Amino acid sequence: MIANVVQILERRIVLSEIGWDNETIASIIELGDEDPDKPYLLPGFIDAHVHIESSMLTPDEFARIACRHGTVAAVSDPHEIANVLGLDGIRFMCDSAALTPMPILFGAPSCVPATPFETAGARLDSEQLAWLFENRQAGYLSEVMNYPGVLHDDPDITAKLALAKRFGYPIDGHAPGLSGEDVKRYAAAGISTDHECSTLDEAREKLAVGMHILIREGSAARNFEALHPLIDEAPERVMLCSDDKHPDDLVAGHINVLVARAVAHGHSVFDVLRCACWNPVDHYNLPVGRLRVGERMDAVLVENLADFSVLGTWVGGQKVAEHGKSLLTHHATNPVNRFAAAPISASDLEAPASGEQIRVIKAFDGELFTQAVLRTPKIVHGQIVPDIESDRLLLTVVNRYEAARPALAFIEGFGLQRGALASSVAHDSHNVIAVGADSEAICLAVNAVIAARGGIAVADRERVELLPLPIAGLMSDADGDSVAARYADLDALAKRLGSPLRAPFMTLSFMALLVIPELKLSDRGLFDGRTFSFTPLTVTPQ
Repeated sequence: MIANVVQILERRIVLSEIGWDNETIASIIELGDEDPDKPYLLPGFIDAHVHIESSMLTPDEFARIACRHGTVAAVSDPHEIANVLGLDGIRFMCDSAALTPMPILFGAPSCVPATPFETAGARLDSEQLAWLFENRQAGYLSEVMNYPGVLHDDPDITAKLALAKRFGYPIDGHAPGLSGEDVKRYAAAGISTDHECSTLDEAREKLAVGMHILIREGSAARNFEALHPLIDEAPERVMLCSDDKHPDDLVAGHINVLVARAVAHGHSVFDVLRCACWNPVDHYNLPVGRLRVGERMDAVLVENLADFSVLGTWVGGQKVAEHGKSLLTHHATNPVNRFAAAPISASDLEAPASGEQIRVIKAFDGELFTQAVLRTPKIVHGQIVPDIESDRLLLTVVNRYEAARPALAFIEGFGLQRGALASSVAHDSHNVIAVGADSEAICLAVNAVIAARGGIAVADRERVELLPLPIAGLMSDADGDSVAARYADLDALAKRLGSPLRAPFMTLSFMALLVIPELKLSDRGLFDGRTFSFTPLTVTPQ
């Protein structure tokens, strides 16, 4: 092949002839200066932190879609399925990943369950994580969300950190807003990355204590615009990631989109590609080549260095995508699941009025953080009910692992004028979560998800539309394009019901994520992430 080869560390672009034998590059012969009429060959793009389950696709299907966009590897934390099925779920992910030539490095989930304040389907201790490391099912310790446990020397977290260090594996972080002496102690514990930064000041402080920063741009949390100056400031310590990416977004683009945006912002193409292609290989010791003789042929051919339109992708010497079409095949799978929720009725969603005010969750588009606000409730026949005019909707979380009474809260920001949304994707324990304008619509949506043993649903009047997710209630067994199309249909339905959110289902899935403040809803009740404790819905007058 003759192409302009981009040499990232040397900061050169040279017209070259590249030859490879099976999966290994045998020769790179320089022919002359860059020829703008020829395509450009780069080391492939790497997603440095992604929960593949959020794509609603199996790992091999995720790879089949991602390679279209020049992605040649991914670093994936399987804690979503681990919260549902424990080790069995992680084994499922590894078995699926083995069906694709794309390297997918899984981490050993450090926080399953994420907190003791919710019902999850499994618990992973140090002994089980050691099994993952010993059997090469994991190559790093996944994001340490329990930063209070790190700071207070919690024995369970301390043991897991020591285990990763014993194996010589990297430790990923998750510490939104942590600063001062606390972030110094967090990094000193051996935690080397963070993908939760939302401001430059926060990211710079974490860089100063030795951490690597992963700039995240997913379907819900989107921090690229705030953090991209770091590409100039510390290109050797920055990586790019999606974290959580829904299927329609993945079909549209992946890390290639961030690379094009970064170059459009004026950053050096060499610095951008170092973040996107080079640094993850070093940090996670990935078995990925970087366009050097003797290394694997993992590369992407692009039309130019502006929009990075992908002409072809190679993984291990195998051409896996060409002109936007994947050359990999879809594989059938046998779903694994754990689902024991009982159907609910409107009476389960009654919230008796008491007190003059209620605590309300205020959600924001593109953010995982919420705000806790006090509001005067709308009361009908002694019950607190949704107030559509004030965009104050009913939120519920239903235990998916056993029959239990739903937890209730009220939320602003979803904008529904009628109907309801429900989902069995609800980070991190993945109970069933729903938001709606009335109890009947919520019951219709929730019960459709329960009947399918997992999925996302939109209810409007007496009609309900569903995308089944039979694998752990998180993933489909269908091909990625079909899943993306169906998801896009439901997303459009949600917006027709009035939601202004860019990704209403993704935002909904994070309303049960207790480790991100301020106010969230567990299956056990309303939870204040600032005090790490439950708090009542109603405010009693003093």
